[in-house]
Amino acid sequence: MSTSFLGAGQAPALRSSRKATSRLIGGLFLAGFLVYGVGAALVASVVGAPDFLASVAVQQTTLVLGAFLMLLNAVVDVGKAVLFFPIIETRGRRTALIYLATMIFEVVLLTVGVLAVLMIVPIAQQSVAAGETGAEWTQSLGALAVAGNAVAYQVAMMALGIGCIFVFALLFRIRLLPRFLSVWGMAGYAIFATGAIAEIFGIHIGLVLTIPGGLFEVALGFWLIIRGFEPKAYDQAS
Repeated sequence: MSTSFLGAGQAPALRSSRKATSRLIGGLFLAGFLVYGVGAALVASVVGAPDFLASVAVQQTTLVLGAFLMLLNAVVDVGKAVLFFPIIETRGRRTALIYLATMIFEVVLLTVGVLAVLMIVPIAQQSVAAGETGAEWTQSLGALAVAGNAVAYQVAMMALGIGCIFVFALLFRIRLLPRFLSVWGMAGYAIFATGAIAEIFGIHIGLVLTIPGGLFEVALGFWLIIRGFEPKAYDQAS
């Protein structure tokens, strides 16, 4: 509802709610970008070598810390969904449900991927115990765990990209964000989803195609912290 119909005490409260919610969602966008990026980099530093199982015992802390940060991103995404869903539900319930389903699907798959990464630790221990006789099958299991995480990530990002196209199309229509940001979001997530699909089919262009969407999430995070959602559209959605 519009603030012109609110009581004298309600309008400041709504403005305060808008700023607080905007900043929290913006902070979660930035936090998710940071924790998953750092976590994935730590994991990659361990599993990037051809014979990585041999070094897991020495770098186990790095691997587990990276996996923990990747898992923390799932908590961040749950927070974004919980905060963002009621804002858009009143203006587009079907789109809000698509967004919620997308986030749940993404969180589940990313969690499965992290569990695959954590399985590398006992696989490496079995590799040491088995010695040369078991080196081949343990290396295969280790490679399978790494590939499982990669596939889970790409499928999750494909779903996220497709779902967010609908979300930012709604935001463009209701003007909850400036329209240039909504257009950037739609384009960025479409390119992002395309990159994920390409990776699933073995066409390794996903990293380059994450750039527009990644820059958008950083820009959106800072925009929400500094400026927040558009007041009039937020009031109508409240």
